[in-house]
Amino acid sequence: MPNILIIDDDAHINDIVSKALKAEGYNVTSAYSGTEALLLLSHNKPDLILLDLMLPGLSGEELLPQIKDIPVIVVSAKADVTDKVELLVGGAADYITKPFDMKELLARIMVQLRKNENYADKSLLTYREITLDTDKHTVSANGSEQKLTRTEFAIMKLLIRDPEQVVAKLTILDRISLDTPDCTEDSLKSHIYNLRKKLKALTGKEYISSVWGIGFMLNEKS
Repeated sequence: MPNILIIDDDAHINDIVSKALKAEGYNVTSAYSGTEALLLLSHNKPDLILLDLMLPGLSGEELLPQIKDIPVIVVSAKADVTDKVELLVGGAADYITKPFDMKELLARIMVQLRKNENYADKSLLTYREITLDTDKHTVSANGSEQKLTRTEFAIMKLLIRDPEQVVAKLTILDRISLDTPDCTEDSLKSHIYNLRKKLKALTGKEYISSVWGIGFMLNEKS
């Protein structure tokens, strides 16, 4: 599922929106200042950002120009048309005024995610040194390339879209079932093992972690 970053110093609003998004199946991260948000963005790239303007330290207006290639929905109490126009021209994808209806916010989020090239199918998906080519069904790193089986590719595509997030085994089986209906819970371990070997051959590192009793995640271990 898409990753959404909420940047709002109002803990109550941040919590309400976070719970509503999680109930819809989104992965959510919260920041309570512009400075904290900038630090989070230096390590991870969400699929969409909800940005308040009145933030301590670095304001929303100051933060917006520093956000690149991520759709930003401004969520603010500022209702002046001039403010809205300036922010939309300055890079915001959308603007919704507080107080807002949660259904409207969810609908606007859905619209932006549909437009977002980072969440749509792309021929190349990357995480750190790893690149997955969705046209060729190959994974590459450091100038070398490995061909993936149909099942390995389906698993890798799912994990690389939500790196550093645990994906449950049943979720993996459900999501890849259309591409690989023959994959079972027992055979999934073998596919993960083979995928790990190919990634290690390319990078010299373990890139898929097992989270006991839950599932797997793509992350750089060492």
